[in-house]
Amino acid sequence: MSTVAAQAAVLDHLLRDDVDKSVDEPWLPGQRAALRSVPASGPSGDGGLDDPLRLGRAMRLRLRDAVQALLADPSIAGLKDAPKLAAVVLYAKSRAPKGEKKDNQTSIWGAELGRWLGMKESTVHHKVLPVLRGTDALHTQVVRDGKGHPTGLDCLLMPLWNARKSGGAGHPLALTKAELATLLHLIEALFGPGWAPEDKEPTPPGLLAGRTGKGAATDRLGLLLMVLNTRASGWLQLCGGSVKKREGRGAATLARLLGCSPSGARKVLARLTEAGVVARQRKATSTRMNGRGKVMLLPVARAYGRTLASVEAVSGPGTVFSARPDGACGDHGPAGTAGALGTSGIGGAEQAEDAGDQERPDGAELHADHASVVTPVVPPQLSCGFSGEGRGGEGRRPERACAGEDQAVDGESAVAGTGSPVAEDGPLRGEQPKESPVDERGGQRAAGAGADSRPKAAGWEKAQQQRRVGLPADLRLRVALGPVAWLWERLSGWQQDQVEAAAKAELAQLAGLGVAPEGTPRLLADRLTDRLAETGGEARVDKPFPWLIRRGLPQRQACSHRKCDDGVRLDTGEDCENCGNVIHLRRARRARIGADIDRELPGLSDGERRRVLEERLREHAAAEAEDLAWRQEQARVEQARRAAARVAAQEQAERERQEAAAADAVRQELACEDCGQERAAGLCEACGYRRRTEAAIVEAGLVAATWSADLADPGEVAAVTAEVRSTMERDIAAVRAEYLRAMDPADQEAEPEAAAAVLAYGALHTAQQALAEYRRNALAMLGRTDEAEAEARRAYRTEQGRPWFRRNPNGADAVAAATEKAEAARERTAGHLLAVRLEQVREQAAARTETAEAAPWADRLPELAARSLDGEAAGAVIA
Repeated sequence: MSTVAAQAAVLDHLLRDDVDKSVDEPWLPGQRAALRSVPASGPSGDGGLDDPLRLGRAMRLRLRDAVQALLADPSIAGLKDAPKLAAVVLYAKSRAPKGEKKDNQTSIWGAELGRWLGMKESTVHHKVLPVLRGTDALHTQVVRDGKGHPTGLDCLLMPLWNARKSGGAGHPLALTKAELATLLHLIEALFGPGWAPEDKEPTPPGLLAGRTGKGAATDRLGLLLMVLNTRASGWLQLCGGSVKKREGRGAATLARLLGCSPSGARKVLARLTEAGVVARQRKATSTRMNGRGKVMLLPVARAYGRTLASVEAVSGPGTVFSARPDGACGDHGPAGTAGALGTSGIGGAEQAEDAGDQERPDGAELHADHASVVTPVVPPQLSCGFSGEGRGGEGRRPERACAGEDQAVDGESAVAGTGSPVAEDGPLRGEQPKESPVDERGGQRAAGAGADSRPKAAGWEKAQQQRRVGLPADLRLRVALGPVAWLWERLSGWQQDQVEAAAKAELAQLAGLGVAPEGTPRLLADRLTDRLAETGGEARVDKPFPWLIRRGLPQRQACSHRKCDDGVRLDTGEDCENCGNVIHLRRARRARIGADIDRELPGLSDGERRRVLEERLREHAAAEAEDLAWRQEQARVEQARRAAARVAAQEQAERERQEAAAADAVRQELACEDCGQERAAGLCEACGYRRRTEAAIVEAGLVAATWSADLADPGEVAAVTAEVRSTMERDIAAVRAEYLRAMDPADQEAEPEAAAAVLAYGALHTAQQALAEYRRNALAMLGRTDEAEAEARRAYRTEQGRPWFRRNPNGADAVAAATEKAEAARERTAGHLLAVRLEQVREQAAARTETAEAAPWADRLPELAARSLDGEAAGAVIA
């Protein structure tokens, strides 16, 4: 096979599944196989060629490999989903390499990254960025404006940087600019926050832009990974092998993509199904049993121009909850009404096109479906005694077991309008049609329902929400409000909203008191049960709304402890110890006052003694209340004082900061004291290096003099320091010459200040290295002095005479330990001698400097007279 033919075969293999079979794109011999994807005009996906979800096969595989390689990096693999999604977003927004300083970087700020992840800015700064920095997956730098205010973050993703520095262009993470733009447009279409620039076309929000809060990052990351693993047909490529029956193959596939458990992936898949981006279906079988499950990514299917009928057949017009096999006998319902019940199992959010496509529920036995058992929500005397439940079109909890069974046959009753498959053909058991106030209310509620199956207000009740007979859909609230379900039915719509909000607040308060979140609903239900028992049952509650708001739901603290509720600890469920202490103190106080009465007023009758005791107890309680009020007032005053002090401290800190900024601005305007360079903050960089170099040279000379010169002879000390200076200056000159040879003359002429700073830094580095060498030599020589030797011998003998070495003082262990201690003592003595002698040399040098400055004029005049005068000074003297 020729080279051209081989290339054509490879390209044909790569592009075979590139586009949908329904969209034929001709390919000419020699045509380049481009990785194509164009920015979309909207996140919904209309099947156009510019849809970002319409990826070619080669481009999809390229992006999939890049994202998987990023998530598999050791610095990211073990993190939670929010940091992983943040890494993917920063990767997609990174700059492609162009030779600029900010290659591979991303400019963003915390609030914007939070919008991409579906979480708050504080969560990003506390639980996302620190985690990525801690694993060295991300390096960040705060960008500030001219006033020092932070304006954003420059982020460098280390896996990308390492891939482009070491792996080259062949690394999966080394995407080109076009590929990065394609990935960014893809995630914008999936969960981008959306923008509305002033002078540009607005970018609409992505499919999951409204999904925020807990689990939002997991849902977004899961949707992205599923899209990258979905072909042009829209069906997700499911994993092989054996999977758990309960979760299904779709959940197992998503679990492998996310690296989580199948049960967790099943929840993510359910949320995505509810959001309308994923649909699940099972293949039909000849026996109409459950076949192999399939998962369709609806946006991908629409992007590739799938027919509307095929997509709607999978997704269905709405969310449904259960399914009845086509061949099963329903509860007095015709086969045609089975579609109202929907489907369940892995396809729980899908609806078949017709009755023939409906399937058996996952948990159903091999016979007809029956109605499930319903918890009674009405008094027993109102029950009609029938099995089963009346389920409306909304799929909520039934109003009562017999709802809709006693309505008129003509379909004009209220319940006939609900669309229930059980009641739309008339009476169920052959009863005579009759009216019921409860049924009338149900009919009014059904008649006022809109297209979205929620009650709507009409007429003058526009501002009044219709009440709901069933408990809220939230499972936690259903558990918490279960004991008062009958009272809930007696509330109006507005009152139900208020009770629901109060119940949520109590659940949040219980969670804040240290109670496990999964146990708060049961704890609130137990509280309501106890309060009902105190009242005497639901029948004794005349006004449900005030009772629930003021008595049933609120916590009642029997003492000052914040976790006390009617004398029981909310976190442990045991008796409150603080309440026991309060009771003990009250009993002790009563006994003490009683003893005082018996001692002061003996012979009182029982009634008189009781009266005096009660009077003194009231006086004591009044005194305690007054003391409590005084202490509370003092606490408020102290709190106000602390708040004022805090405000004053903040104002003082702000003033000091402004003064420091002003002083720094003034200092920045000062010229260099040594060379006169403008705006050098008093000392330019080169002159600063020169000063440090001079100090290092002087210090090196003094260090060398501590062991090689007689410190009492100033001349010998000066000779040593001069020799050290000459040696270090020769070394510095050599280094300067090397720097000058390495520097470009054009750069020296263009930036003379920078060149001078480089030369000065080279001199400083050389001087510091020489100083360190002189210090090591000084320590070595001082370690050989008599003082150091004597200290080493003492340490050797002391260690050798330790109790654990007395049996064998000359053994190998004893000698090794003694030698180590002796060397340590020698080093300490040498360091001490160096410090002492340096201090002595510095004092002598300071004394000589003061003497030179205080020289009399008689000694200085001959030197001044010998100087020659320049022309200007000579003219002034002659004049």
